[in-house]
Amino acid sequence: MSIDYYETLLVSRDADSGVIKKAYRKLAMKYHPDRNPDDNAAEEQFKLCTEAYEVLSDNKKKQIYDTYGHDGLKNSGYSGPGNAEDIFSSFGDVFGDLFGFGGGRTRERSDGPVAGNDLRYDVEITFLEAVHGVGKEVELNRRDTCWTCEGSGSRPGHKKQVCPSCNGRGQVIRSQGFFQVSSTCPQCHGEGQFVTNPCSDCSGTGLVEKTKKVVLKIPAGVDTGARMRLRGEGEGGKKGGPSGDLYVVIHVEEHEFFKRDGNTIYCRLPIPMVKAALGGSVEVPTIYGKKNVDISAGSQSGEVITLRNEGVKNLRGGGKGNMVVEIQVLTPTKLCSEQKKMLQEFDKLCQKHGQHKEQEGFFKRLFGELL
Repeated sequence: MSIDYYETLLVSRDADSGVIKKAYRKLAMKYHPDRNPDDNAAEEQFKLCTEAYEVLSDNKKKQIYDTYGHDGLKNSGYSGPGNAEDIFSSFGDVFGDLFGFGGGRTRERSDGPVAGNDLRYDVEITFLEAVHGVGKEVELNRRDTCWTCEGSGSRPGHKKQVCPSCNGRGQVIRSQGFFQVSSTCPQCHGEGQFVTNPCSDCSGTGLVEKTKKVVLKIPAGVDTGARMRLRGEGEGGKKGGPSGDLYVVIHVEEHEFFKRDGNTIYCRLPIPMVKAALGGSVEVPTIYGKKNVDISAGSQSGEVITLRNEGVKNLRGGGKGNMVVEIQVLTPTKLCSEQKKMLQEFDKLCQKHGQHKEQEGFFKRLFGELL
């Protein structure tokens, strides 16, 4: 009984290669023996779909089939996809996509350029450097492309030897029942080749240790955890491949006076008791320099003054944050006898003008609740 390959894959006769492959993938997943253990009917349907795909995915076989049918294929010498090993070796790309292990046909190893690894560098900067931005020159020890062998690892004028274990494919195949599973060749580690005459400068690695000075342009407004990416400043590539990237991670030291939350700066401002009582102008240090600020008479500890646009510059643009100044009234210590006498007289004046009544009322309310 003749089998219609188009009907088998459920596609029309004018279906292109992409549609045919998609249809086969769907049916192969449905009838795959690994998904239908001990199901002979599913295995036969799987082989039938594979036979249909093998013919319709090959332009020459497809043309013969479309013109002369099965007899034409037989006369051309075609006898079907063969056993399981033939199936997986022929369509490993399809099964690799479906089941994620290469399906039995190893992918061709790459002889092309190999990009270098990315590197990480942690840099510590001061609080004010983070606020204003800074340029820092750092020395990096990294592996760079060996220009003697141009990253190939072989002495100039010599070539690598093909690995005998994998025949240069970089992978070896082992059978597991119906499947063939590919894995990295343990002898050449996936390279597919050996360096027989190593470069004298890099000892066959294609990379040499070098120290390079790199200028870090750290922008204003960064904070701990911020990362910078410097393209091409990572480890050198092999076989003419590009260098990797350098990722710089910022760590900001704490400041003894300023604290930061986002783009807002916080600080405590100690002022003399007399200045707090009388009010007036006080000098406030900011991250941009000193600034004179007027405080109200009778200011108390814990009161805050907000200085607009005196905070950190927005890293992504759009202005600056604010600065919040908390007043901290200083009580004098180690008074001389004259200072004590004057404060005692001041206290008597406060009593005379009833300025202790608030404290007396506080104690009455407190003890009233306790009693």
